[in-house]
Amino acid sequence: MKKVRIGIIGSGGIAQGAHLPGYAACPDAEVLAVADVSESTARAAAEKFNVPNVFTDYRKMLEMPEIDAVSVCTPNFMHRDATVAALNAGKHVLVEKPMAMNAKECDAMLKAAHTNGKKLQVGFNNRFGAGSQALKRFVESGDLGQVYYARAQALRRRGIPGWGVFTQKDKQGGGPLIDIGVHILDLTLWLMGHPRPVSVSGVARQDFGRRKDILGLMGQWDTENFTVEDFAVGFVRFENGATLHLESSFVANIENDVFNTQLFGTEGGCTLDPCRMFFEEHRTLVNVSPVHLRDVNTHREEMRAFVAAVKNDTPVYVTGEQAAMVTRIIDGIYKSSESGKEVKIETPAEPVPAAELATTIVKKKKKK
Repeated sequence: MKKVRIGIIGSGGIAQGAHLPGYAACPDAEVLAVADVSESTARAAAEKFNVPNVFTDYRKMLEMPEIDAVSVCTPNFMHRDATVAALNAGKHVLVEKPMAMNAKECDAMLKAAHTNGKKLQVGFNNRFGAGSQALKRFVESGDLGQVYYARAQALRRRGIPGWGVFTQKDKQGGGPLIDIGVHILDLTLWLMGHPRPVSVSGVARQDFGRRKDILGLMGQWDTENFTVEDFAVGFVRFENGATLHLESSFVANIENDVFNTQLFGTEGGCTLDPCRMFFEEHRTLVNVSPVHLRDVNTHREEMRAFVAAVKNDTPVYVTGEQAAMVTRIIDGIYKSSESGKEVKIETPAEPVPAAELATTIVKKKKKK
C-alpha cells in the first residue's frame, strides 16, 4: 500500500480544524473524498483542502473502492451508524470522541470491527501530547509504584459552546462530561494502565445553562433549549483497589480553566499541568520538572498514528475497547446521578485487549 486513501464523514469544524490538516501533513495519507449533509460545507472543505470528491450521502462515498479508511467527524448521535456502515463497507475507521452516545452503541461498533476484521481507533488525541507521553514513560518504568488514586479535571469557568449541538442531550448524549470529561478520563485511565472499573457514583447538575444572565465566552447559546448538565462529578472504584475522582464543567465559579490529571502512587506522584513528578529520595522530598518537551500538534500525531496502523497493519494507539470503557464509566455517572445510588459497571470479560493491558501495581525500580 503506497498511501492510505481517506474519506471524511462530516466535514465541519473538527474535520477542517483537525482531521483534514492532519492528513494533509501526513505523507502516507491522501484524502479522496468528503461527505456532509450540508453540500456547501462539504464543498468548502473540499476546496480548502483540494479534495477531489464531494458527497452529501456518506453511504455513496463508502461505495468508492479506492477508499481504505475513513474519519467519522459527525455529531455524537451519528457516530455509531456512520462507523458501523464504514466498517461493513470494508473501511478502517477513526471516529471522533466520544466513541458513541452510550455503551450499547459502542458494543455495536466493536462487533462490526471484529466481524469485518477492520481497525477502529477513537479520537482521544491528548494521549499524544509531549507531557502525556513523558508521564506515561515514568509510570511504566515503575517510578510511581502502585497508582492507587487519580484526580481528573476538565473544568471551564465560562465555556458553554455557542455553536453546534453541544447543548442538546438527544444529539450529544450529555454536556461537559461526555464532551470534555471523556478526554481527561481517557488520558487518566491510560496513564493508570486501564484498571478494570467495578462501580461508579456521581452527580450531574444544571445550574447555569438555562440562565440568561451568564456570560458566554464561547458564543451565546440557546438557553431555552439547553438540555444537558453544566457540571458533573464522578467517583470510580476499580477491581485492583484504586479509585478515581472526575470533575467536569462548562460553567464553574473558579479562577481559571483546568485540564489536568494527578496520579498518586506508593513511590511517587505526578501532575500533567504543570508536568511534574514528585518523589522522596534519601528522606528528602524531590520535585522533578521535565524540560525541553517538544511542541506537539496532537491531532496531527493522532492522524499519523492511525495511518501508520492501517499502512503497516499494526494495532491502533487508542483502541475501541479502551474508548468503550470510558463510555461505560460516563454511562454509570449519569445513571448514578438519576438514581442517587452507586451503580455497578458491567464490563466484558476482557475489556481491553491483553496486548494493550498494563498494570497499576508496579514494583519500584532498584537504584544502581
